[in-house]
Amino acid sequence: MLNNILLILIGLGSGLVVSGGAFTVLLAVGLLPRFADKTHTAKHIFLYEEVVVAGTLLGSVFSVFPVHFNIQGIWMFLFLAVAGAFAGIFVGCLAMAIAEMLDTIPIFTRRISFQKGLNLTIFVMAVGKTIGSLIYFFM
Repeated sequence: MLNNILLILIGLGSGLVVSGGAFTVLLAVGLLPRFADKTHTAKHIFLYEEVVVAGTLLGSVFSVFPVHFNIQGIWMFLFLAVAGAFAGIFVGCLAMAIAEMLDTIPIFTRRISFQKGLNLTIFVMAVGKTIGSLIYFFM
């Protein structure tokens, strides 16, 4: 009994530390305010923050307690495609925000005297990453 209580306390404490670190990264990068600025919905910034917290909590619950959905066929494919697309968009935006925060892209473009086509270069890199991931997962 004492072992179980100790494991619960260690698990909750570790989870709080990790989630605090994850939210600190999101705040330091300024991803949510950037989303609100780009979509011209700054008045809903608190809703964005609440949705991120709710998604994190639901993801944690689903990873600890297995939940099975009885979805089959094309509906399962559509669900996975939409969920994967949103997860990929979020991770891509987070990676680009971290890269901008570290000023890696401007430093790199100045070093190689890159003048035009930065948007196209980033797009081609994203497409290449997507194609590489698809080949990895389906082959």
